[in-house]
Amino acid sequence: MRRSMSSAPRGLNLFQKRFPDRCFDVGIAEQHAVTFAAGLATQGLKPFCTIYSTFLQRGYDQVVHDVDLQKLPVRFAMDRAGLVGADGPTHCGAFDTTFMACLPNMVVMAPSDETELMHMVATAAAIDDRPSCFRYPRGSGIGSILPPDSKGTPLEIGRGRVLREGRRVAILGYGTIVQSCMQAAKLLRVLGISATVADARFCKPLDGELIRMLAQEHEVLITVEEGSIGGFGSHISNYMALNGMLDGNLKWRPMMLPDRYIDHGSQKDQIEEAGLSSKHIAATVLSLIGGHKDSLHLIDI
Repeated sequence: MRRSMSSAPRGLNLFQKRFPDRCFDVGIAEQHAVTFAAGLATQGLKPFCTIYSTFLQRGYDQVVHDVDLQKLPVRFAMDRAGLVGADGPTHCGAFDTTFMACLPNMVVMAPSDETELMHMVATAAAIDDRPSCFRYPRGSGIGSILPPDSKGTPLEIGRGRVLREGRRVAILGYGTIVQSCMQAAKLLRVLGISATVADARFCKPLDGELIRMLAQEHEVLITVEEGSIGGFGSHISNYMALNGMLDGNLKWRPMMLPDRYIDHGSQKDQIEEAGLSSKHIAATVLSLIGGHKDSLHLIDI
């Protein structure tokens, strides 16, 4: 199931050639695509509804009433999530985490690389009792090692992972911005600061055990996402507030897209403009750790 003017941008032309009877192009009709997928799910099929993040906004009423309210196992593959470079603000997928993670029955995921994306496709395929979604950006992967036979393995729902262990500072990333978090940790290491980096994997349900560990064992906790306010960071803050994790000495800061539209430019330039580069992440850490503010010039901010 796809909504598009062309299947090529998302690689579905290859799927269509191999499985012509299992791929339906409904054209530029997002509302119909969602309801069509819901209908397929009622008949025991496993629909994947592939739509650009920004255009899923047009079908949101159907997502709520025809899919989530009915608790139907439709799987939403949200392409062009985050900043998209030359396609500009009309195609920027800034809001999907915000409007999908507020739905009661939705499982919400974001891979940090192409291998994780394969695992999340497998995870979505295995979820048969509720809807799910995963977001991924425009562009190519980072060259990660793919699983055998290019087949993903279903993940444990609501379970993140620690990629790097450190002290004092914890950086919790959601989606491909995790790669920038890892680079930020390398910058901080040069300054003698050891940072833990974790990949949330899920915005809903959250990994409460991971969040509690990061909050209790570190002085600083920063969340980073390539999405709007109301998304991953907001869910983290709500969870920590309800569980008393913000009542002590933890210094917590969310990093997200600014509350404005980002104009045309390369994806790299847009990330810089949004203040989400590895240098910006490292600078945010330095601003929170006493005695290190004079080191900001060393990371060229």
